Amino acid sequence: MDTMTRRSPASHVPSPDPLEVARRLLDVGEPSLSDLATRTGLSASHLQRRFRARYGLSPAEYLARRKLGTLKSALRDGHDVTTALYDAGYGSPSRVYESGAARLGMTPATYRAGGRGVAIRWTLVDTVLGRALVAATERGICAIELGDDDAALEQRLREEFPQAQLERVEAGRDDFLAPRLQAVAERLAGHEAEVPVDLLGTGFQQRVWDALMKVPEGETVSYAGLARQLGAPRAARAVASACAHNRIAVVVPCHRVIRGDGSLGGYRWGLPRKQHLLAREQG
Repeated sequence: MDTMTRRSPASHVPSPDPLEVARRLLDVGEPSLSDLATRTGLSASHLQRRFRARYGLSPAEYLARRKLGTLKSALRDGHDVTTALYDAGYGSPSRVYESGAARLGMTPATYRAGGRGVAIRWTLVDTVLGRALVAATERGICAIELGDDDAALEQRLREEFPQAQLERVEAGRDDFLAPRLQAVAERLAGHEAEVPVDLLGTGFQQRVWDALMKVPEGETVSYAGLARQLGAPRAARAVASACAHNRIAVVVPCHRVIRGDGSLGGYRWGLPRKQHLLAREQG
């Protein structure tokens, strides 16, 4: 008797997430928006809107951030400027000045040289959170360090920018720093204030810090949850590392990131301060 061969029903294979497809393409190449639309099956305008809604950046901004992060890592590792520029995907040296220098806050050669020639004004003040070192470039606040030891706070700044033109100023006597310092003091006290910042870090670090500034006051997010928001669900440790390297206390609110089990995790400026900040915001 003939037997019939039964075929198992085809298992359902989920369609790839078009936004994740676009992000991966941007991580390995320089596709145009129309290229991404073709590869993902979305219209260019729809892709643009959804990509920004998920990642907080347009595809072009994401690509620029990725390239700049690659450039900065290479410069920090000691590669010569020309090699670092081309390896990062800039077609000519002029391209980084058109699209990247503004995000660096300084030229590539200067960044590699530890901030050589960059003017950074800083001061030490008493705040509701204790002593604070506040430093600013011409673009915005580049450091808010909290602590109890003035010498240790100054040393942190000098280690980060060993070749910069660091100028200590009297907080109330400097027309450049005084208004920025007032805004910082308001934020440290838990009040609303606009604080312009100069975020200097790798592309991924900047994505984490940007995402942190979107976490509402009184709420928290886990390291893993933030990694998922960034479209990198396996990058929880990298998110934690980016939080640890944040130099701008409170304004970039890494205190709002906790572990998945609800415990506080780490904090650059000490767990008691993290507990205080969260209690103040959630109270």
